[in-house]
Amino acid sequence: MNIDSTAFFAGLADEMNAHPEQFRVLGECDISAALVMRKPDGDFAIRVAFEGLTCAGVTAIAADTAGSAADFYLDGPISAWQAMFDDILANGSASGRLTINSLALLGTDIRLRGNDPMGTDKFSRFNQTLQEYLDGAARTAVAAR
Repeated sequence: MNIDSTAFFAGLADEMNAHPEQFRVLGECDISAALVMRKPDGDFAIRVAFEGLTCAGVTAIAADTAGSAADFYLDGPISAWQAMFDDILANGSASGRLTINSLALLGTDIRLRGNDPMGTDKFSRFNQTLQEYLDGAARTAVAAR
C-alpha cells in the first residue's frame, strides 16, 4: 500500500463519500487537516477537507505550508504513519495506541500542530471522523482484492 500518494487519500475520500451512513453517527464536521509524512527522500503532505458528512477534497501540498494550509496538521515520520495503516489493514480499524488520537496525544511519533489554537482544537472535536476516514483503508484494500 503506497500511503504517500494523493491517489491513496483520494481513494479514502471516495470510500467515505460512498458510505455517509457510517459518518452520520459522528455528526457533521467542517475541518481541514494536513497530514505530513517525513521521509529521507522528500516529505509528503496532503490536505484533506471535510464538509458535513463528506470528504470535500484532497490536495497535495508542500510540507512546509501545512500550518497555513489547514486548521491543524499531523506531522511525523512515514514509519509511524505506515504502522498505523498496517494496523488498520490487520484489524479493520486502528487499534490501541495506533489510533490517530493516541498517536497525536502521545506526541512521540506523530505530533498535532497548528498556527491557530481554535484550529488545533478541531482535532479534539473531530478526530473520530478523521479516524473513520483513515480506517477506510481497510475497506478499500478489501475492495481492491
